Amino acid sequence: MFSIPHRLNKFKLSQCRRVYWLATALLLFFFSCKNKVNDTGGYSASFKPIFDTVTLYNTTWKNPHKAIKYLDSAYKFVKAPLVGDRFRYYAFHFLYNRKELHNTKAAIAYADSMLTIAKKSVNQKQYQEQYAEASFAAGDAYSDLQQYDEAYKYFYQGYYIGKSGLDDAILAEYTYRMGMMLFKQGHFREAANYFKISYKQSFAYHDTFLAFYQRQELIDNIGESYKNSGDIDSAKLYLQKALDYINDNAQRFNDDPAKLEIARGVVYGNQGDLALLTNDHARAEELLKKSIAINLLPRNDNRDAQLTEIKLARLYLKTNRVNELFNILQTLRTQLDTLKNEEAETSWNKLMSSYYVNQKNEDNALRYLKSYSALKDSLSKRALTLKRTDISQQQASLDKQDKIESLKDHNTLQLIYIYLAVLFSVMAVIIIFLVFRNLKRSKKDVIAVKKLNNQIKLQKAELESTLEDVNLATREKDRILRAVAHDLRNPLGGIAALSSVMADDTNNEEQISLINLVKETSFNSLELINEILEAANTASISFNKEWVEINSLVSNSVELLRFKAAEKKQEIILTPLDNPTELLINREKIWRVMSNLISNAIKFSPKGAVINVYLTEKDNGVELCVEDHGIGIPNQLQTQVFNMFTDAKRSGTDGEKSFGLGLSICRQIVEKHSGKIWLKSEVNDGSTFHVYLPTEA
Repeated sequence: MFSIPHRLNKFKLSQCRRVYWLATALLLFFFSCKNKVNDTGGYSASFKPIFDTVTLYNTTWKNPHKAIKYLDSAYKFVKAPLVGDRFRYYAFHFLYNRKELHNTKAAIAYADSMLTIAKKSVNQKQYQEQYAEASFAAGDAYSDLQQYDEAYKYFYQGYYIGKSGLDDAILAEYTYRMGMMLFKQGHFREAANYFKISYKQSFAYHDTFLAFYQRQELIDNIGESYKNSGDIDSAKLYLQKALDYINDNAQRFNDDPAKLEIARGVVYGNQGDLALLTNDHARAEELLKKSIAINLLPRNDNRDAQLTEIKLARLYLKTNRVNELFNILQTLRTQLDTLKNEEAETSWNKLMSSYYVNQKNEDNALRYLKSYSALKDSLSKRALTLKRTDISQQQASLDKQDKIESLKDHNTLQLIYIYLAVLFSVMAVIIIFLVFRNLKRSKKDVIAVKKLNNQIKLQKAELESTLEDVNLATREKDRILRAVAHDLRNPLGGIAALSSVMADDTNNEEQISLINLVKETSFNSLELINEILEAANTASISFNKEWVEINSLVSNSVELLRFKAAEKKQEIILTPLDNPTELLINREKIWRVMSNLISNAIKFSPKGAVINVYLTEKDNGVELCVEDHGIGIPNQLQTQVFNMFTDAKRSGTDGEKSFGLGLSICRQIVEKHSGKIWLKSEVNDGSTFHVYLPTEA
């Protein structure tokens, strides 16, 4: 991990920095005289028309591909480009690779080049502006890769520059990104506060169309944040403010009416979603259709239009207009085949499943539900990665690091003064012959102290190196485990898929039997890999907890597994709590516990059996019970079932495989919630698993 203050210390307001700037100014003066190039921090005369033309291609003519082609051809003829020319050249390439080609790795390379050029700035103002812009660019690219810890380090670099230079324009970019990260993490009220701060700071921008456009987006983001946090009145107020702000400034910025219309379309979609939340269905439908009509146009925000169509489909489902629901889903399917949108794709599968449930077509409903679950898991994992990043804690940590480095610089300066004082004192003492012996003794003492100090420093360095090696080995172990799991999944998945195809194409019964054996073994191996990774991750990470209504969570788990129970003609009976009750838990992990226990009950119960799931209030918490009438667990094995890779694993009543990891994972999850899990079982008379969770750990 790099040190932000060390990378930025050349511009701190201290004496050391003044010396640096004096030396830099002298060097710049020397080279400017030698090369006769007057670089004042702006663009050269030959680059300015290139900048203007590329900007026209990107904004007015909306042809970014031609813009970058023109940039590359024209830039070759710029003789002795200035720092600003070179920086903007890389900045244009960064935006093109990130926004148009979606080539994030190339974008990171250009961001690194921007940082390198920014360090060669000719004055402090240019350095602050370019280094902050390059830092935010690198942070945005790493955020696209979901490397949020790395992204935040670069965001903090930009923040530090803005804070040091008291530049609200830079700080506005930082607070905007903080708001976006908190919004993605689900901290909507905190996100709204950051968006408000960014809005106030944004008035430090030059009064341009881009500044206006970002301000309207910030107002809309505030409304969207309040909508998601349940503050309906505040959401209505800010969404209307966003629309009014766009309309009030439309005449000033009428050069690009298409972008103004796109902005209106986004706000209409958010207002429609808000109306849907308040059951104002007629207004919701009107606003959503207006938004879709705008943003479905070519070169407009088609992704936002897709998400708005999802909202309209939910309205049709909610009002039982199944024909209109099916029609809009079919239209959206055509769009998704052309323009990928994972969030819309996930919701589309869920709505298709709901449609077929309404049509009582269970096969299609189950097929789309499975697709939805797979996509939802992928989105949840990405959201979990982001939620693990505690940006507030990171900012506090980096601020402390900055203070420490500042103190170190101050101490270094003081130490220099002390050394000078000691030097003059020693020179004076040497002149006095009478104290010569004492001086020699003092020198010996100093040498001894220095030796001891060097030994202490050496031991400290060795300890730090050992600790780093341990941390590195731990990270390497985790990386290897995930890499091996990833590398095994793909070939095993291919084997499973290929064996399924071979089984369908083969008529020889003996070959079919062998192929099915390969297929079953492949699927079992994939399941084992997933179980091992789940066990490792559960043991090593902490959980983000939220208030969850437990009846709803358990009901969702039961409903999802009814299809699996139906394959063995089993029935699941759910007895919820009489009143809604919220627990402070990790939704995904407790859902995993319930699904595992119910799946085990299905696995070890005979065909036609009844499985009971019931919840009761107990000791300032809730007890969840899963009761089956299956094969039971012998007494000698009951103490082993919660161990990892236990020998107590057995096959299900239809020969289903068991790896002995599920209950171990359940115990780890429950204990991390300060809860308890236990069982009661009799051979051939079934088992009952109990889970106690406190209301708030």
